[in-house]
Amino acid sequence: MSVTVEQYARAHVVTDSPENRDTVPVLLRYDPDDAPSAVHVDLPGPHEWTFPRDLLERGLRAPTTAGPVSIWPCGRVQAVMEFHSAQGVEVMQFDTKALLRFLRRTYTATGAPVAR
Repeated sequence: MSVTVEQYARAHVVTDSPENRDTVPVLLRYDPDDAPSAVHVDLPGPHEWTFPRDLLERGLRAPTTAGPVSIWPCGRVQAVMEFHSAQGVEVMQFDTKALLRFLRRTYTATGAPVAR
């Protein structure tokens, strides 16, 4: 039996406005019964993104893109996710440690080898 993994993470909204540097809660979710190769990122408001789990894994090591989602490392301890939609672009910066913890939990939940 597989287990749904949910983890809250804090993300910084990346903007060019000096007064609008908000930190927001983001829900990282993995449901192997729903989509075993996908992860979900629920941003504040009605914004949910679903993309391949391996995109997140690869994006922590090198810039990578799949459709409207791009992920890349930002220095040694942070990563950036960029989401494109008809309404515009959302750019969020995460602590890499939180994303790695989430990935490990997704592999543990299914008994698969842990991502590195």
